[in-house]
Amino acid sequence: MPSCSPDCCLLRAVEIVKIFSEDGMGKVVEIPADMTARDLCQLLVYKSHCVDDNSWALVEHHPLLGLERCLEDHELVVQVQASMNSDSRFLFRKNYAKYEFFRNPLTFFPEHMVAWCQETNRTIPPSQLLQSFLATSSCPEIQGHMYVKEVGRKSWKKVYMFLRRSGLYCSTKGSSKEPRHLQLLADIEESNIFTVVTGKKHHSAPTDYGFCIKPNKSRGELKDLRILCAEDEQARMCWMTAFRLFKYGIVLYQNYKIPQQRKTLISHFSAPVRSVSENSLVAMDFSGRIGRVIDNPVEAQSAAMEEGHAWRKRSQRLNVLGSHSPLHHSSLSSVIHITQLWFHGRISREESHRIIHQQGNVDGLFLLRVSQSNPKSFVLTLCHHQKIKHFQILPCEEDGQSFFSLDDGATKFTDLIQLVEFYQLNRGVLPCKLKHPCTVVAL
Repeated sequence: MPSCSPDCCLLRAVEIVKIFSEDGMGKVVEIPADMTARDLCQLLVYKSHCVDDNSWALVEHHPLLGLERCLEDHELVVQVQASMNSDSRFLFRKNYAKYEFFRNPLTFFPEHMVAWCQETNRTIPPSQLLQSFLATSSCPEIQGHMYVKEVGRKSWKKVYMFLRRSGLYCSTKGSSKEPRHLQLLADIEESNIFTVVTGKKHHSAPTDYGFCIKPNKSRGELKDLRILCAEDEQARMCWMTAFRLFKYGIVLYQNYKIPQQRKTLISHFSAPVRSVSENSLVAMDFSGRIGRVIDNPVEAQSAAMEEGHAWRKRSQRLNVLGSHSPLHHSSLSSVIHITQLWFHGRISREESHRIIHQQGNVDGLFLLRVSQSNPKSFVLTLCHHQKIKHFQILPCEEDGQSFFSLDDGATKFTDLIQLVEFYQLNRGVLPCKLKHPCTVVAL
């Protein structure tokens, strides 16, 4: 047989992958067979002119089953695609919770759900929590009640379960840990864990906090799936995060701490990188010769208001251009926010919940939208302690000028951008600062 030329081998190593954005539009990308999910995300970030903040994810989505999961950074995209159904697709999306458990483990692992396998009543000290999951020599487990969908039936059964390195077990006798009372439901090494996004619609789930364990060899037949429901969002995140840690262990920590070297098609360019931590967002005073950090929250708020007055003075000077100018203050203040990634326009309350859940449910995750009850006002939707809260932003007037406020006029802002920037620096009346904007990018 004639030998294969180098060019021919190169062509065979390239695969076609179609990626969809949140707006439903798809984009075909040629990638090498050994490209990881992280590298593909960086490629899409570069092509879409986004900021590479390590919070982008590639999502495996199964619409007919109502299942989805974020690929781990080290997974090979082509291998995952080979195991997907024809109706399944990849989505490009933000996921701020991808490694949040490394930063705030106690939020993800409630004390009553974590124990040692060998001892029923002994809990794991908080200082050893992550080490116990990462060290293969230790034997932690997650325990608690869950609803499990009975195979081949629509009914659900509430049972006591244990998640260990060896798999997911249910107790056939109360909460007994005795080996003779444990029944294996799923193997971790040979499975992946998915969020159930439409549990009540597709599976008549008893709660909204469903997830599914799907064998790697399964194409998505219902008989092969283990569909479960937790009591609340924190419990679901605990089960799912523990599953990931048991399956991948130290590899997840390496993905989090050490960005992998780019060995694929994107090695010849550098994507724009910007990392903004909460501590780097500070109020500054530049009135003297040297800039000074403002530590006092009251002084910081006063500085923000002074900046707002200065902005208004600048805008008033623009008024000499005439009211028909595109730079007129009133028209500029009313539309300047529409280009911001955190502004989602006229979406429903339910849709804002869906977006927040999809992008991670972490503290400080937020978006702004037009109020459905009052078209002249806006709503700040904010996640705190895995709960979603809504704050009305009302227009108000002072000396003929229009402002926005979410604390009944105590703090006023000339536009929504100034409002968001202020609450990124100061918590004010909010339960936490604004940290992570819900971002939807068109590919």
